Amino acid sequence: MANLLHSGRLLVSDLAATIVFLVVLLATGDLMLAVALGVVLGIAQIAWMKVRRQPIDTMQWLSIGLVVVSGIATMLTRDPRFVMLKPTVIYCIVGAYMLRPGWLNRYLPDVAKHFVPDLARVFGFVWAGLMFGSAALNIVLAMMLDPVQWSAVMSAWGLASKVVLFAIQFATMRTVGVRRAKAAMAKASTAPA
Repeated sequence: MANLLHSGRLLVSDLAATIVFLVVLLATGDLMLAVALGVVLGIAQIAWMKVRRQPIDTMQWLSIGLVVVSGIATMLTRDPRFVMLKPTVIYCIVGAYMLRPGWLNRYLPDVAKHFVPDLARVFGFVWAGLMFGSAALNIVLAMMLDPVQWSAVMSAWGLASKVVLFAIQFATMRTVGVRRAKAAMAKASTAPA
């Protein structure tokens, strides 16, 4: 549980500027205010970490850098598509990472690595497909919707799609893993001593 909380805290920290942007945009409908606060928070996070001499991970630089660059481009051009297309870049980078066979293993307990390594590999590619599909969906929605509608739809899609895929993966791997474990125990109990 401590590892999950630590990972969650890091993820929220990495995405804080994006979260602030979405919350402010949905609450106020004011794109420029949302962009400005997201950019300020992104710059403040980097400054705070530099002052505290904390290491800044590549994904943190990427996340905050994209918020700052796309936010400034949106403010200068008054074109919200810069901010709206930012998730597409992130989805593509994450999707490319997920194409590496075995990336999912670090998130699995040892028993799952033992009994369902083939499913872990398949679901790793399924997750990559979800990321690339989400990137394509984001492009379409960014071109069709206004910023408030886009942020509502993409926020809902982002959460719902990941929860559903996680539930399918967990149920599948658990069901198959239990079946394989029982078969292995039955085989071991009938083997001659």
